[in-house]
Amino acid sequence: MKINTKCIQSGYKPKNGEARILPIWQSTTFKYDSSDEMGQLFDLKKSGYFYSRLANPTCDAVAAKIADLEGGVAAMLTSSGQAANLIALFNIVSAGQHIVSSSAIYGGTFNLLGVTMKKMGIDVTFVDPDATEEELDAAFRPETRAVFAESISNPALAVLDFEKFVSVAHKHGVPLVVDNTFPTPINCRPFEFGVDIVTHATTKYMDGHAMTIGGVIVDSGNFDWEAHADKYPGLTTPDFSYHGTTYTKQFGKLAYITKATAQLMRDLGSIQAPQNAFLINIGLETLALRMKRHCENALAVAEYLSKHPKVTWVNYPGLPGNRYYDLAKKYMPNGTCGVVSFGIKGGREAATRFMDALRLAAIVTHVADARTCVLHPASTTHRQLTDKQLEECKTPADLVRFSVGIEDVDDIIADLAQALDRA
Repeated sequence: MKINTKCIQSGYKPKNGEARILPIWQSTTFKYDSSDEMGQLFDLKKSGYFYSRLANPTCDAVAAKIADLEGGVAAMLTSSGQAANLIALFNIVSAGQHIVSSSAIYGGTFNLLGVTMKKMGIDVTFVDPDATEEELDAAFRPETRAVFAESISNPALAVLDFEKFVSVAHKHGVPLVVDNTFPTPINCRPFEFGVDIVTHATTKYMDGHAMTIGGVIVDSGNFDWEAHADKYPGLTTPDFSYHGTTYTKQFGKLAYITKATAQLMRDLGSIQAPQNAFLINIGLETLALRMKRHCENALAVAEYLSKHPKVTWVNYPGLPGNRYYDLAKKYMPNGTCGVVSFGIKGGREAATRFMDALRLAAIVTHVADARTCVLHPASTTHRQLTDKQLEECKTPADLVRFSVGIEDVDDIIADLAQALDRA
């Protein structure tokens, strides 16, 4: 099936007489006729459901749909995008080890890696995504276990050169983990360029209606953990917290997601509720339609802003002349995302007046849903970062993040025009 069809048909296949629409299995636990049968589930010798902290049919159906959209072998839903990134990395990186990360990432993730995971004994080196292959190579250490980046960074809108990052990561025998939230699998398929693991904040475009927070981890199944067994003993040697299971031997290409579920979700409990998964599935059904409209509207907005005398700069990867335009066309030929960033003459004060004057666009922390919204990251999502760190993650203090919705683009531009007049 083509990806537009997968958005609707993948994940849940009703049998004869069953509900046509994915049901919500709103139950903490599942009943069995014998203790031996349940014991088989606990030993990972049989598949099934016994407690929703580990697995739930509604969540698994949605995870399967997203895995299909990305072209992966398996996926696991999480309570948020932040939880997805934490578990995706913590599944293969432990205390005393090291991560190489793009510096152009969401401020919360920058803080997760640079502060919280450091408290867990995991070090990180941030590198400019535009660094040369040699500069990227120099960031690696013997204890490096993963590389992390965003396909399109939030809010810097830097487009990742997948082939460069894949080449260096695999040269050092470690996987590349990419957050693909902004372009979604509709516009970008990281696995096709050698990426090993993908994460999403399903809260954004996948949900689409700003009703529910969630995340997902998708494994390509392509990284050979056994070939680098000394680096990943958690996958390649017995896990005595789970009956001595060796994940790579028992589960093959499903080893990574099985370990993330059986070990980390068991212990951290960052589950996604079945009700939330149900709502995300509703959003996924229209994802392909919405992404096309988001991109069309965003390009029109970027073109308008680029000609406005009160706008000092505009950043949109789909805009000809943008520094990432060629990379975007290479990796995302059908469009990028609906987010445009720009600066206004007068800096922070002018940006505040501009946002306060908007009538259609709402000032919210959220981004990437059907409704147009706006945010000043330096004052909100990135306020924990210093000016130097803001520059490092390509989010200057004057940046306005404008998330273009799927309303009529003439109305969006009219709102921009009247607000800029009052800025």
